[in-house]
Amino acid sequence: MSAEAKLVELKIQLPPAPKVGGVYKPVVIAGNMAYVSGHVSLKPDGSIMTGRVGADVDQEGGKKAAEAAGLAILATLRANLGSLDRVKRVIKTLGMVNCTLEFTNHPEVINGCSELWGKIWGQEHGIGARSAVGLGSLPRNATIEVEAIFELA
Repeated sequence: MSAEAKLVELKIQLPPAPKVGGVYKPVVIAGNMAYVSGHVSLKPDGSIMTGRVGADVDQEGGKKAAEAAGLAILATLRANLGSLDRVKRVIKTLGMVNCTLEFTNHPEVINGCSELWGKIWGQEHGIGARSAVGLGSLPRNATIEVEAIFELA
């Protein structure tokens, strides 16, 4: 099943692609690879989900924020590629968690993004290599930032 058809089946509606917030390109295509810049998690109204996991946000809230960042990346991919069906597979994901020093469950939080992509492209093509790290802050106090590399068909 195509990625676009899977979104319909799962009743997932993508948000508008986020506006560029600095001097960078949201996606750079080199050969058959798409390098996607970091995306923060957005609320349905377009505002940034904020707060540090372990203080202002609990682990489940962080996981939902990671899923929201994954949706924002999908919206950017669709806007730049025309269709998510051009994506062959997820190659690499870097998930960054704005968290307290004591919070150490970064992988469980970033699973929110990885599980989303696994539902869309399946376990074989939707789950790639990944790093999940905790940081003392993120831009605009965003809860999560995710960047990724995709192979294009």
